[in-house]
Amino acid sequence: MNFSDLNLSTPLLNALDDQGITTPTLIQERAFSPIMSGKDLVGVAQTGTGKTLAYLLPCLRQWKFQKDKAPQILIIVPTRELVMQVVGEVEKLTTYMNATVLGIYGGTNIKTQTKAVYAGCDVLVATPGRLFDIMVLGVLKLKSIKKLVVDEMDEMLNLGFRPQIISILDILPQKRQNLLFSATLTEDVESFINEYFYTPDKIEAAPSGTPLKDIVQSCYELPNFYTKVNLLKLLITEEGFDKVLIFAATKKLADQLFEEVEDIFPDEIGVIHSNKSQNNRFKTVDKFHTGEYRILIATDIVARGVDISEVTHVINFDVPEVPENYIHRIGRTGRADKKGNAILFTTAKDAGNLVNIEGMMKQTIALVSLPEELEISEMLAADEIPQISEKEINVKAPKKEDVGSAFHEKLEKNLKTRIKITRNQAMKKKYKRPKTRGQKRK
Repeated sequence: MNFSDLNLSTPLLNALDDQGITTPTLIQERAFSPIMSGKDLVGVAQTGTGKTLAYLLPCLRQWKFQKDKAPQILIIVPTRELVMQVVGEVEKLTTYMNATVLGIYGGTNIKTQTKAVYAGCDVLVATPGRLFDIMVLGVLKLKSIKKLVVDEMDEMLNLGFRPQIISILDILPQKRQNLLFSATLTEDVESFINEYFYTPDKIEAAPSGTPLKDIVQSCYELPNFYTKVNLLKLLITEEGFDKVLIFAATKKLADQLFEEVEDIFPDEIGVIHSNKSQNNRFKTVDKFHTGEYRILIATDIVARGVDISEVTHVINFDVPEVPENYIHRIGRTGRADKKGNAILFTTAKDAGNLVNIEGMMKQTIALVSLPEELEISEMLAADEIPQISEKEINVKAPKKEDVGSAFHEKLEKNLKTRIKITRNQAMKKKYKRPKTRGQKRK
């Protein structure tokens, strides 16, 4: 099937032709008719399967021009990078249309975005937090929303955006079409669907745990952090590693890796994570996209917003604790029918997580022998150094019957017992003899 076989308008077909896109992916083909029918839809699809176009094409096909510039299509995504990615796709698809698109997200001046929202748009793409903040200000008109798209729902729930999303849905018009796309249908996602969707159709393309067919996976077993670093340096100097995306579990680890390899590959490497400023992240991704940077280090939190074509290799510096995150990571390569490579670094402590990943995929990852020239480091990172714990000595408490009085007997003068004595008795006690006041005067 080609896009020309679908009920697409000429402006959309021309926009697709400009991009050289002719054949729909599986999810694009399966989603088109249900969305066009106006029914609620739940789509389960992995990164790299083309789900952005799967909902944009039918939504834009049914878009109609109106003088009131209130948005008709609302798309909610988890990260600012994904906002910009979706906005970019809408702009390319509406080249021959009058539809306008606006993206809003946190980390930037809310006053500037509020003015842009007030000016109006046809398609609004937003992160849930910033959308809620602008809604509270009362400048956003949502009465014209006909289609709501919630993309990467599982990730938004993981990030704690459920309250904001519920508040947004409560304000939207009751008469609307709901579209939800998620990599996994967790209990939270299912609960959300049952509460807010009306008998939705469900389509599935590359379901959770399905490794993408165009990706060659391999695994290296290494003893420690610095040996991993040595192998990383070896690999990214090899021929064929033209565009490399390296995943690290934490922001601290991402920065540490950058420091380790920056000197060897000057002006070829960038790093992004949630602590980086918005402009820094956009510029870094753009340099990676254009080829100015050959290597990009990223954390999982921003991985879903990085839509870069022609990534030749994805290197997992660590094994993700959540198996689905591994699929999201490797899905950044092997896109648009091109071959990709995914490399995984493991240590002995990662055995359990590796088993979970292989169990989810229902296949094993090929173990590759270490290169002969690889230097095995004996130096350990701080978290790899064994902690020596001192033996705790338990002192037995003495039995109660062996314990004497807690206090000594009080001195007689400190006794609180009051004994009434006469003045003569007091004088006798003080001076050791009776004391008189002297002879009375006559």
